[in-house]
Amino acid sequence: MPSTVIAGVDMTKFVKPGTQQPFRVMASRAIQGALKEAGIDAKLIQQAYGAYVYGDSGGAQHALYDNFMSGIPIFNVSNNCSSGSTALFLARQAVEAGVVECALAFGYEEMQPGALVTHWPDREYPSGHYADALGPMGYPEAPIGLRLFGAAGDYYMKKYGVDADIFAKVAVKTRSHAINNPMAILNTPLTVDEVLQAKVVYLDYMTRLMCCPPSCGAAAAIVCSKDFAARHGIAGTVEIIGQAMATDTALAWNNPIDLVGADATRRAAQQAFEQAGVGPEDIQVVELHDCFTPNEVVNYEALGLCEEGGALRMVEAGDNTYGGKFVVNPSGGLMSKGHPLGATGIAQCYELCNQLRHNAGPRQVDDAKVALQHNIGVPGAAVVTIYRLA
Repeated sequence: MPSTVIAGVDMTKFVKPGTQQPFRVMASRAIQGALKEAGIDAKLIQQAYGAYVYGDSGGAQHALYDNFMSGIPIFNVSNNCSSGSTALFLARQAVEAGVVECALAFGYEEMQPGALVTHWPDREYPSGHYADALGPMGYPEAPIGLRLFGAAGDYYMKKYGVDADIFAKVAVKTRSHAINNPMAILNTPLTVDEVLQAKVVYLDYMTRLMCCPPSCGAAAAIVCSKDFAARHGIAGTVEIIGQAMATDTALAWNNPIDLVGADATRRAAQQAFEQAGVGPEDIQVVELHDCFTPNEVVNYEALGLCEEGGALRMVEAGDNTYGGKFVVNPSGGLMSKGHPLGATGIAQCYELCNQLRHNAGPRQVDDAKVALQHNIGVPGAAVVTIYRLA
């Protein structure tokens, strides 16, 4: 099967709700940027996958038509917060299977201020089914994201005997990375005390500064075969050497951590590492789905970056930042860069491609050779992708 590479990638700066351009405009800018970086004509793209969560059907066509109308298949992709990586997975799969030689994956979102809620109150809410499982576990009602990830953090603290300092330290680390990213929404330094003393939003520990901001933006990636890249003189490509998607099994109902995708992440990571022929010890840089800082902590373990129950030691040793074993979220992550759902996964790809090309400026990870991307949706999918410079 053809080796699959990222030929060009771009993103818009994410912004707060109310300050964004229409999704059609944001997506068009990202698509044009990805095409420009790849140096190819749009007529060479044979399929397109457009990811978003909040919007009417046909949004992918509406966004793409400002760039070109070539009659190719266009797929609308909605997989909750993993929508962007799902679009990338589908584009990669089409190229790797030999169905096409060049595909476009893009994502966008126009979000509203405040916590996530259903836009269809007259019917069952899929994520609500997951939140309902927390009732018998004793977790009180709250907006869906706060309840799910707040419960996961609480469960982790009780299981391993740690306190909320660990989540505050991760927030401080992540913000320190965002200082060097002009694309981040939030880039003011934080202290542990500031995080812990911010407004409590769930249970007695989760504060506002442990939560990512709602945001708007777009990102796009050109996915093609290595042969296609060579024929068209595309330089600086980044190869996808492993990629896997996993959804939930019945284990999800066992505890709050698996309920937010840790088990699916673990299985996806194992598959991706096996495909790539590498292990966690070979990774230098990671973009991890940190919609809430507890989710970063539980996924250190799910991804194999540390042993079970070892996240505190990893954080205390600085093995999640510059100078340690891994640099996790050099972009500032979702916590600082923002989290426009459909664009998030492809924006992670953007960061890692720049890291592997050593184009990341002051946030560059030294000797970055192999990178890992982690993107989840609840309910939806865990997508783990491993990259290296082709």
